[in-house]
Amino acid sequence: MRRNVYTGAGMIALAAVLALGSVLISKRAVLQAGGMMAPKFEVDPYWPKPLPNHWVIGQTIGLSADTHDNIWIVHRPGTMELKETYLSRDESECCVPAPDVLEFDPAGNLIRHWGKAEGHDWPTSNHGITVDAKGNVWLGANGGGQPGPPPGSAEAYKKTAAPPPPPQAEPGVATGLGRYHDSFILKFTEDGQFVGEIGHAFASKGSNDTESVRGVATIRINEKTRELFAADGYGNHRVSVWDADTLAYKRHWGAYGKTPDDVNYGPYDPNAPHATQFRNPVHCAQPSDDGLLYVCDRVNDRIQIFKQDGTFVKEVYMLTNTRGDGSVWEIAFSKDPAQKYMYISDGANEKIHVYDRASMTEIYNFGDGGRQAGEFYAVHSIVTDSKGNVPRAACAEVHL
Repeated sequence: MRRNVYTGAGMIALAAVLALGSVLISKRAVLQAGGMMAPKFEVDPYWPKPLPNHWVIGQTIGLSADTHDNIWIVHRPGTMELKETYLSRDESECCVPAPDVLEFDPAGNLIRHWGKAEGHDWPTSNHGITVDAKGNVWLGANGGGQPGPPPGSAEAYKKTAAPPPPPQAEPGVATGLGRYHDSFILKFTEDGQFVGEIGHAFASKGSNDTESVRGVATIRINEKTRELFAADGYGNHRVSVWDADTLAYKRHWGAYGKTPDDVNYGPYDPNAPHATQFRNPVHCAQPSDDGLLYVCDRVNDRIQIFKQDGTFVKEVYMLTNTRGDGSVWEIAFSKDPAQKYMYISDGANEKIHVYDRASMTEIYNFGDGGRQAGEFYAVHSIVTDSKGNVPRAACAEVHL
């Protein structure tokens, strides 16, 4: 039974890799922890409503809340397993991959959808979505090779050799960059009409390129300045900044505000000295209303905080014994004027960390790994809605 709790809260939306469904988590109270009061959330497993047309969602790899409090997601249709796509090949009555981009209203109704179109670049691997205040939809991408066969087709499941990854040098040596397909950010209308792009397929020249990107994980926009901040990302070791209206390059920087490089720094070692550059992926670049930028250096288990001109302010480490995929995935802020609370998705430890933003201290966390409502598998993206008070429910999570 759905429980609606009428307390003011910004909506938090969480996306997890390998998402098959989604739930709504409502703010119901405040939690006393560490001497601080903070929102507490509870899960509603009936959001969103079932999809039409026997559609199924694959790896859900990005989401955004627009100015109407609608939730947009982008997923990877090509990640469906064979048994999830029988209808694509007329082998049964179910099912087919859903279109890449889906928009849901606050009640969980699907209200818009679209996907790949011809005539412009399209990602090998979707990654990240943002809807700005003007209604433009921005897509990132992090695939190195050419796009594969149509999702769900017989060709998609043939046992063929995977394309070789971009060349990597030995640790400590600058990599031979090679060709990287998803060297672009795409811009669309809300109805999926192509507007333009930053960069082009296979165009990246590395972490100091001023014309292209390379494996962008997330895109966020400062609406006051109309600056687009790209976590740039899976191929580059930097934050890059672009004009959201003209698409012109503005600036970029690496860890500590330094000029980035393309050296392969090898696996993260929690006992080694702090890394002097970002490792791949640089997974988020989240602007705050007070002129700061919070960058997820995911594998290095740290958040680096900058002024939005690239001036380094400080860094904060989180669960530094986390190896593999790292602990800091994406960041969102509460919607009170001070943006007092910061929510950090952690897809390795399968938690959402609730921080006091001013002190950068953790108040509490929630979640765990699993496949039940309120549990996560590689919990990925997190956003808050455009309003400070929402009468119902504040947390949408897409999970396995």
